[in-house]
Amino acid sequence: MSKMAKLLVAVVVIILGVGVWQAVKNQPSGGNEIKVLRMGLIPADDAEEMIRDYEPVRAYLSEKLGMPVEIQVTSDYTAAIEAMRSKHIEMAWFGPFSYIIAKNMAGAEAIVNGVRRSDGKSDYHSVIVARADSGITKLEDLKGKSFAFVDPASTSGNLIPRKMLLENGIDPDKDFSTVFYAGTHNAVEYAIANKKVAAGADSDNSYDRMVKAGEIDPAVNKIIFTSPSIPGSPIAIRGDLPQALKQKIKDALINMQEQTIHEVSGWGDIAKYQEVSDSDYDIIRQTAAILGMDVASPRRRQIK
Repeated sequence: MSKMAKLLVAVVVIILGVGVWQAVKNQPSGGNEIKVLRMGLIPADDAEEMIRDYEPVRAYLSEKLGMPVEIQVTSDYTAAIEAMRSKHIEMAWFGPFSYIIAKNMAGAEAIVNGVRRSDGKSDYHSVIVARADSGITKLEDLKGKSFAFVDPASTSGNLIPRKMLLENGIDPDKDFSTVFYAGTHNAVEYAIANKKVAAGADSDNSYDRMVKAGEIDPAVNKIIFTSPSIPGSPIAIRGDLPQALKQKIKDALINMQEQTIHEVSGWGDIAKYQEVSDSDYDIIRQTAAILGMDVASPRRRQIK
């Protein structure tokens, strides 16, 4: 074997070894003991800001569970799913569609979702937003314009808006001059505000938060269409965790005091968490099936 071949073999062995080590280092005692609980967040804003915002929840869970808790913000939805599949995180905040994919790919189990303080509800909506000076006032006006989705695995930023567009005679893969994935909800709104794109898809929660924070102007980024309600985004855990730990995590989230939750500024105005089951998200499965979307592996479409 040549020196180059030996070097390549060594590199592969090292990479595989690191991957195995990362997968097992959190399970030192027969695979049952979790020493650190790692929670992943899908990217909705700047990663450092999200970690700061979730610090009260991290500290609360660490105290209640009697172990260190780490918060990680993944690069995108697919990365969060892969992190759970490869056992680099034990729990995650997913959107409904990314949860369905994580259920199939990583054995995720939905345990709770958030109930809003303002109206006592947990559901939310997808919205189509257009720049006010784009001439777009209704869905039919979108044809021939540029459009931004959030992420292939986003519910309000891809799955539901595709359904809405198709139901209104617009093929999102053919009828836009340009279509792309912006990566986060915030990025869609900024692209619209900065005239990078004429319109895009978002969630009403994200839109309202950005308006309240002064990050976008509702007179510039105008909602032109709102979807029917969508089941709230779940917090999910790995299905292979010890049952006692699963129950402890669920109980800690359900019993979290509103004061602690309220310290997490801006993220849906949550008052409490309520128990959910996997079947609560069957409507998302049905929608994905109608659209022929792959719930085993999200595909990222390229700019056209």
